[in-house]
Amino acid sequence: MAPTPPTDAELNILIRARLAALGIDLDQLPPGTTADPETGSPGRDSVLASLRSFLRGTVATLAAYQLPTPGADDPDTAKALSQQRAPILYPSNSTEWWKA
Repeated sequence: MAPTPPTDAELNILIRARLAALGIDLDQLPPGTTADPETGSPGRDSVLASLRSFLRGTVATLAAYQLPTPGADDPDTAKALSQQRAPILYPSNSTEWWKA
C-alpha cells in the first residue's frame, strides 16, 4: 500500500514545529497572503504555501537522489557505492573529520 501524501494541515504543523525549533515564529508575519506595505514581509499564508510546495516537490527529489555508480549492476553494490564521500578540492583539510 502506497503512503498517502500529507494534507496541508499536517504540513503546516510540521513546518511550524521545525521553524519553532529554530526560534522562528510565523505568527510575527502579517496574516493572509498580502505583504506588509511598510516592511515588505510576506503574508503568513503565502509563506506556508511556499514551504508546503517546497516540501512536496524538492525534498522527495533530493531524498531519492543517488550518486551514479558506473559498472555496478547489483542494487546493493550500487547503493553502497553511492554512499562514498564526495570529492573535495582540498582533501587534507577534511582528513581530521573522517578520523572521528
